[in-house]
Order: sequence, then C-alpha cells, then structure tokens
Amino acid sequence: MSDYPILVTGAAGFIGFHVAGRLLKEGRRVVGIDSLNDYYDPALKDGRLEILRKDSRFRFVKADLADRAATAALFAENRRSVVLHLAAQAGVRYSLQNPDAYVDSNLTAFANVLEGCRHAECPHLLFASSSSVYGANTKLPFSVRDNVDHPISLYAATKKSNELMAHAYSHLYRIPITGLRFFTVYGPWYRPDMALYKFADAIVGGQPIRLFNHGDMRRDFTYVDDVVEAVIRLIDHVPRGEANWSGDAPDPGTSPAPWRIYNIGNNKPAELMSVVAFLEKALGRTAQKEMLPMQPGDVQATFADIDDLIRDVGFRPSTPLEDGIHRFAAWYCRYHRVG
Repeated sequence: MSDYPILVTGAAGFIGFHVAGRLLKEGRRVVGIDSLNDYYDPALKDGRLEILRKDSRFRFVKADLADRAATAALFAENRRSVVLHLAAQAGVRYSLQNPDAYVDSNLTAFANVLEGCRHAECPHLLFASSSSVYGANTKLPFSVRDNVDHPISLYAATKKSNELMAHAYSHLYRIPITGLRFFTVYGPWYRPDMALYKFADAIVGGQPIRLFNHGDMRRDFTYVDDVVEAVIRLIDHVPRGEANWSGDAPDPGTSPAPWRIYNIGNNKPAELMSVVAFLEKALGRTAQKEMLPMQPGDVQATFADIDDLIRDVGFRPSTPLEDGIHRFAAWYCRYHRVG
C-alpha cells in the first residue's frame, strides 16, 4: 500500500463521497477536491463533507479544476499520488441548457488534470466516463469494444472526449489511465437532479412523476456500493498496455498504451415502471404518473456488458434492485424527515 494519499476529485459529489469514505475505512489517506458549485443544493455536498471530515485522514481542498494555476499547484503538492477524477458537470438534459459549464468542467478541467498527472508522476489515473458515450448505439448489451462515435448530447460528447484525451496522454507520456463508464448509479446521498430522487420528491409531495417515452425505458441501475467496490478493485489493477493490440483491427476498449476502459454497471437492466413500483413500495405511497414523449439527448435503454470487469478483477454486482431502492428510500426519508 502506497504511503501517498489518494486524490479524489469531486469528493463532495455523490460517487466521490462514497469512494472517499470507503478508502478512509480501508485506512487510506485521502485528499478530497471539490469546487462546491451550486448545480444542486450545496447543503447536500456540505452534509457529505461533514461525514468525511470526521476522519483525520481526510483533507479537503476547495478548488476549481478549470483554474490551470490552482490545479498545477494542487498536483505539485501531491506528487506520485493515485488520482480518482470523479469531478464533472453531470446531467444530459442540463447540457442542452448550459453547454459552457460542460466545456469548463469536463474539457478544460480534465486537460488540467492530465497535465497535473503528467508532471506529478501519477502512478495511475482513474476517471469517470459515462454510459452516455454509447449514444445512438442500439446493440445491447453495450460493450467497450463497440464504436462510440455517435453521441447524442454534449455531455456524452465531453465524456467521449475525455477518453480520447486520456488515451493521447497515456500514449505520449506512458501514464497508466483507466476510464470508468458508469451506468445509472443510485443510492443514499443521491443527486437530486436524477430521476429516482425526483420521483421520490414528487411522490412524497403528492405531485405527478414525469415518465418519458411514456414509461417505456430501461436502465442498468447500479447501486453505489457496487460501483465503489469496482473502483477500489481497479485502483491496483494498473493497465500496462496490450502487447497483441492491432492497428489493423483496433479494439476501442484497449490499447498498446497503458490505457483501458471498463463498463461499471449492474448487467441487469430494469424496466422503469418496475423501478417506480419498488419506490412506491419503499415509500409506502402511490405515484401519480404523467406520461411524456422522449426527451432530446435521451436513450431508450442502457445495458452494460461487464465481462472484462469480471475477468480482470473478479467484480460482480451484489445488490438486488429492490434492496438498493429500499436503502435509498430509507436514507431519503431520514434526510428529509419524512414520516
């Protein structure tokens, strides 16, 4: 185990908070970085940080990674640390309204992180990508060996760009880099802009829930503890490059450079109406339903092929959907003091 702390960007965010907490429980030192922007209620981020700060091995740095000088200084102070880059401007629909936020947070900031890793002798960079990169693909399940050149939202395009930028740096500077394509992560301390949280708000408030594509949607809902387990296992699974990789028949998920992409999903897509039924049961209330057409930038189904993850690090998701939704609902009721 390295003596250097692990850098977790987006540590006050949903996934970053859970990953940082798990690392602390395992006895690791963590430097958490977050800009604490107001994309959603900052009180939720403050609540997560309050929990992390109870551990003396956690140090928090408020920083905007789009600030080149600040990011360079941060990496200079934390040389030879593993980096978990989980900070980003998330949200497919918001990218239609505020594209500048995605350029700043997902492109400029990521370029600064790559430069930081280059100069700080980073032994392994792991970064958040997204199932959104599969875009217009309809062949299921989605595989890292599929071509992903047809994004249908700016958010997805920035995540695909991150994968390409990371490959260039890995090729040029031999930085070991692993990309993590997350599939609909949910659980306690969830983001309030996500569908499951919005459904809970509406159900508790007696308002209709909005079901796009008239409810005919499938998502590979993945419980956050399972996601964290996959990330933790991948930290020490450092890519070395594929010796047999061929430019005549290029594999999009691997490379001769020390660069690798994995799907992090549940491998069991759920019908949206089943998810709503589980949430109604967990909250003890019935939802009013408003059926709407498909939203721009959205897709009808996601389904993760995780065979590579199973083979390389022995990961298998272990949380049944109904159990995960019950745990989310229990946290939601405690947090919002719902009787």
